[in-house]
Amino acid sequence: MTTTLAHAKAVVLAHHAALARAEPSCCFTTLSQHFLPDTLWRGMHPFHEQRGPQAVADAFWSPFLSAMSRVQRRQDVFFAGHNHLDEGGGTWVASMGHLMGLFDAPFLGIQPTRKIAMVRYAEFSRVEGDRIVEQALFVDLLHLMAQAGQYPLPGMTGAQLVQPGPLTHDGLLFDDQDAAVGQATLDRIHAMMDAINLANASATPPVPQDELARDWHDDMIWWGPTGIGATYTIDRYIEQHQRPFRTQLGARTFNGHICRMAEGNYGGFFGWPNLTMECTGPYMGLPPSGRKADMRVVDIYRRDGDKLAENWVFIDMLHFLNMQGLDVLAQLEVRKG
Repeated sequence: MTTTLAHAKAVVLAHHAALARAEPSCCFTTLSQHFLPDTLWRGMHPFHEQRGPQAVADAFWSPFLSAMSRVQRRQDVFFAGHNHLDEGGGTWVASMGHLMGLFDAPFLGIQPTRKIAMVRYAEFSRVEGDRIVEQALFVDLLHLMAQAGQYPLPGMTGAQLVQPGPLTHDGLLFDDQDAAVGQATLDRIHAMMDAINLANASATPPVPQDELARDWHDDMIWWGPTGIGATYTIDRYIEQHQRPFRTQLGARTFNGHICRMAEGNYGGFFGWPNLTMECTGPYMGLPPSGRKADMRVVDIYRRDGDKLAENWVFIDMLHFLNMQGLDVLAQLEVRKG
């Protein structure tokens, strides 16, 4: 039986409240309140896939809470939906914002600053009954490195900053929404993806400005992951992300999504991985590797009227780079030594 959106949201909010009270030594107990013994958890490199609350506590939450003191979940977007890709009607809840804390101890070789750190995160949780049976947690580790003055890459085409939530400040959908509004958002996301697929498949693709103007407002904001950065307006998005992405990453294969949903004016998806591509040109300031690599990606969208207005993007950059032979975390350890 399909879980209602309201009930799924209540389960995830209770999970968040429990984590807000958790100490590093009790993360297993905390996670056990809302995880099954075999809950599937997907995390970015170096966490990858874990099964059950003990493995998730050991891999991520206990080390994270040992490094970050007084953590607050500063949530900017919260919505739920029935997965468009699941015939069984799986119910998912999306949460996005920052995990803010005092960076007091090393984390993955990143050296502490004893100052505020804002860790970008996006989380998708599938709920059945009173339990989270599947979850993906994307955290922008390059973003944390940049804040700590330990950014490891030579370049970035967009802007690096702590990213705000929606311009409209209406991204926390705790209450039920009109289903027709959510469907309109999902339809616009589908149209945007169709435009990308058409451009990629065409021998004579449309002019990028024309392609984007179909589905995006001219003053769109693309809140990209650290390594690429954020861009503003269609023209700057093309210059600072789309053109480098399309010209320097070749042989792209779309692998599909695990969840794609919308509620109200917000929607999004994630894949594992979404894309596989070959690094054929210099990208993120790095020389071409000639190797194929996967991109695990989250996209969260805000629709305004008949077009998309904002897009928050998370990519498992460390995994993408690691598949090309660049182990960023190992480099941090070398620099520390």
